[in-house]
Order: sequence, then C-alpha cells, then structure tokens
Amino acid sequence: MQLLSSVLLLALLKPHPLRGAVVRPVTKHITLDIVNGHVAPDGFSRSAVLANGTFPGPVITANKGDTLVVKVNNKLTDNTMRLSTSVDFDGVFIDTPGIYDEGSPFVTTCPFGPGTSYTYTLPLGTQTGTFWYHSQLSMQYADGFRAPLVIYDPADPLAHLYDVDNENTILTVADWWHNSTIPLLQSYINTQIIPVADAGLFNGAGRFNGGPKTKYSVVSVTRNTRYRFRLINMSARSDFMVSIDNHTMTIIEADGVATTPHTVNILDMLAGQRYSVVVTANQPIGNYWINTVLGGGNPARNLNLNVTLGRGVLHYAGAPNAEPTTPMTLGPANPIPLVEGDLRPLVPEVPPAPDFNLTFVTSMTANASSPSGFNTQWNINNVSYISPVIPTLVKILDGANSAADFNKTENTFVFPANKVIQVTFPPSDEDELHPFHLHGNNFWLIKSNASEPNFVNPIRRDVAGAGSGGTIVRFTTDKPGPWFFHCHIFWHFNVGLASVIAGGLEETREQVHPDDAWDALCPAYNALPEGEKR
Repeated sequence: MQLLSSVLLLALLKPHPLRGAVVRPVTKHITLDIVNGHVAPDGFSRSAVLANGTFPGPVITANKGDTLVVKVNNKLTDNTMRLSTSVDFDGVFIDTPGIYDEGSPFVTTCPFGPGTSYTYTLPLGTQTGTFWYHSQLSMQYADGFRAPLVIYDPADPLAHLYDVDNENTILTVADWWHNSTIPLLQSYINTQIIPVADAGLFNGAGRFNGGPKTKYSVVSVTRNTRYRFRLINMSARSDFMVSIDNHTMTIIEADGVATTPHTVNILDMLAGQRYSVVVTANQPIGNYWINTVLGGGNPARNLNLNVTLGRGVLHYAGAPNAEPTTPMTLGPANPIPLVEGDLRPLVPEVPPAPDFNLTFVTSMTANASSPSGFNTQWNINNVSYISPVIPTLVKILDGANSAADFNKTENTFVFPANKVIQVTFPPSDEDELHPFHLHGNNFWLIKSNASEPNFVNPIRRDVAGAGSGGTIVRFTTDKPGPWFFHCHIFWHFNVGLASVIAGGLEETREQVHPDDAWDALCPAYNALPEGEKR
C-alpha cells in the first residue's frame, strides 16, 4: 500500500495535463480539410496533399476511452495527384460491436471524391499508445497526407519513468519525394526499380544534396528531466536508424503496447512502426544531434538523397540556439542496438495455440501478361493482390461465405470467428525486410526475423519485418470482418504485396450495420469521372 501511494504521488507531480485528476471519456470532434498546397520540408517546393494545409498534418490526441469523430472534407483540386481519398487510422482498432469505421479502400469501404466529405467514428475503448493516420488510397500518403495520433493513458503504469509526455515529445521520421507519386508509381511498374526518396525528414524537416540549408527541427529539453519521446515512422518505404548523440533510449512501448523497459542507444524503425522511448536529459548543457539515418534504396539512383541529412537537434535550455558543433554521424561508436526479439510485454501473456496455420512466401515477378497488367508485381504465395471493384465487406454483407466467393487476386483468407491464426514467413534471400501490418488487431510476434521463437511472452504489435531470418506472427479473429494484412512499403503494397484476413463472416453480417453515409460511398465513387477516381 505504501508503494502504491508513492507511485500515485509521483504521478500527480508530473507535468502532464492528464495527471492529477480523474479523466472521464469524451467525444472529440475533429475536422480535417484535405487540400492541395505547396510545401518545402527539405527546401524544395512542391504541390502536396495536406491535412489542414500542413505537413505533417495536425496531431490528433485523445484519452483512453474517448470517441473520435473525424470529419474529412475532400477539397483536392490538383490532378497531378490523387483526387479521391480514404483515411486509415493506423493501429487503431475498434472493440465496439456493430461499429466498423475503417478506411481501407475496396476492403472495408470506397474512397470519396473531391467536393465531398465523410465522417469516421472511432470508439477507442481500452487502447492507448502511439499511432498515426494517413491516406490509404494508392500512394497518396507519400504525397503528404500523414500525421500522428496519440491516445494517452491517465493511469499509465509506466508513468513513474518519465516527467514529460506531450505534443512536443511526438517525433516523426518520413521519406520524401520531390515528384508526384503517380508518375513515380508508373515508373516502378514499368521498370521494377523502386523510387528512391529525395530526402529523409525528421519532424517534417530535412535537407537534400545541393539543396538549401533548411532549419533542422529542434527538440527542446531541460537538464535532469525525463522525456517520453513517441517515435513514429511515417515512411512509404524507408526504415530509419534512430539515435541521439551521448544519450540512451529506454523503450516502453511498441505499436501501442506497453513493454518492459529495455534500454538501447540505437534502434531501427521500419515503415509504420512506432516506439515510445524515455530519454533523460543528463548530459552537459549543449546541442546534440538526433540521428535519423534513412535506409531503403541505393542513393546512387537518386543523387538528391543524403541519408544523414534527415536529422534533428536536441537542444538543452541554456545552450546557444545553434546546430551542434560535433560531426554528423550514423550513430554511436559503441552501438547497443535494439534486437526486436528481446522486447517483452509489460503484462506477460502466453499466446494461445494456433487453430490454423498459413505460410506466406513473398516474391517479385516481372510479367506484363499478369492479371494486374503490371510489369512489376509482388506476390504472396504466387498471388498478386488486386483491389476488387466491389469492396470485400460489401460482398460479405451481401452473403459471401467462403474464399471461393472472392476473386483469386483478392488474396482473401476466410476463417471462423474467435480462432487463432498463425502466419509464417519463411526465411528468404531478399535484401529488404517487408514491414507487414495487420489492420483491426495486433499480433503476437512469435519470431522476429533473426531471433529465436518465443512462445512464452512475445511482444504484441501491428507491424513487423518479414525477411531473411524468417518471421512468425499469431493473432485472433475476435473482431469480425475483413482486415488488410499488407506490406507497409506502399510501393510493394500497390503492386500486389497484400492479403485480406476475413474472420467470422456470419458474425460480420450479424454485428456490422453500416449507416447511410457508408452505403452511399461506393455508388458515389463509381459515378465519378475517371480522372477524379485517381
């Protein structure tokens, strides 16, 4: 009891707006205007797709138990990029039966065109942690439509480890292209050469070779204070090696799931992954480089790219307002890297035994006569995913009962409700890890690439890399409906590296009753001129 009282007293002393008072769930109304506008995060000005006119878009915050009501107004006009849109709230899953508001085009919904709006209702339930939202339509989020989303826990069991956790401690990394993704995607389809980013960005700022010396993003700290930094990789392709000169990072969250504190000084983040790390400002007052080194693609294919220039500055109060005088490096001289398989959940949990086992073999082929019509396509078990005209959920609500009711190219796997599914990605000779992301749920990461399997207390998360060492994930079908399970390298995703996990089709029909606004999406989208469907 004395220990509990001490923890509660510490929580009340922390300068976080949620602590020290009972926080009752509320409904938060948010409006996002999706517009075209010019931005120059690395000094090169280009037209982009922007939420409320900014890149990254506005941070959405909520508390545990809140309901988010997000009205999205499509005001896009620049036809060099996608004019329709659809929003995915990455990692947020809905536990409320009968509510199914998830923006996966042609799986759970249809996109909506310019001059129209759609409102997403997201009861957050018991979820807490670090998430983000982005366009799920084609490559649109690489044109700019991406931003953080954080669900705070007023009773965070790890609150005693940090002093500050607010919007200023949300940190993002992202890759950035100077050209619209429409011609870039077409070039990839034609040539098999995946586009290499022009720059890496930290908190929406960076530089490219030969470009102007734009101002790096500055993260201000006070000496002897502990900060919970929420790191989000919002890339469309790239992984980032993250470190802070002379500082360690204690990981306490992975993809919205609390972990046992685990200290490193450098960590690799795949596209779509999120971590919370505690950093203590315990060094002499000064300025220190935040290193975010971009990986993914040969810089020789894009001479604009300098992988070390997407970085930031950790600025101590009392230090000069200047860049660090130390050299820019790739990270610590004596690295203590994150080994993902070493992470453990804060609340241990033995994964249930699988009821069904799948093996996903990923491969790339060049085949101009393929059903997709792509010269370049990625496959799962020799099937390249192609979006159906009628969304998967519509087919289920209309009576689809088995995998045979879906086209082969929909790559849809059907299971009963409340079963445990294990997916094994065998070892491969590919150079690049595929960050596979599950919608609607997270998974137990039984085997993390090169690590040994852990059947006792593996972490749960929603993005994990499949590659050379082999990966095993396990999840349940306790949320009825169809859920995307795809590579978060969106160039790969858009040429077929995707699947759909459909659980409990009869339960879906019993529980999911979309409203009139959802019913109207597909007829309205199908009636759009071809140029506005893009």
